[in-house]
Amino acid sequence: MTLPTLHRRHLSVLLLASAAAWGAHAQERFPAKPITIVVPQAAGGANDAIARVLGQKLSQQLGQSVVIDNRAGAGGNVGTAYVAKAKPDGYTLLVQADSAQVINPWLYKSTGFDPVKDFEPVAPLAHAGYVLARVNRAPLGTLRALYDN
Repeated sequence: MTLPTLHRRHLSVLLLASAAAWGAHAQERFPAKPITIVVPQAAGGANDAIARVLGQKLSQQLGQSVVIDNRAGAGGNVGTAYVAKAKPDGYTLLVQADSAQVINPWLYKSTGFDPVKDFEPVAPLAHAGYVLARVNRAPLGTLRALYDN
């Protein structure tokens, strides 16, 4: 399984950022223990698939286990808040679409994290497009017709 937008340079950026987070413990070789990639959605979705490909590549390159931890709930807030509270040592990473970071602070009174202060972006992993589709038999042929009905 490969992702066209998951390039080696993205992996290198991720590894450098993880190693930099480890700075205070530089006497120990990074990674000295398994890395956890948290996906704040259920297993089987797009973010899960991306995290599993990334985890496999990281494990091969680093010679260390990479665990995918799906922590679904509250529109992504459960897993995202978990990562926000994790020790900032490079061993807990988050694969996230922008919904929890951008939309959820406007939808929920408390998300359990600050989308700006609690996270450091590492690398873009994939780009996704959205499409509005209809059943061939539906009478709506345009977006304007949908609004008018």
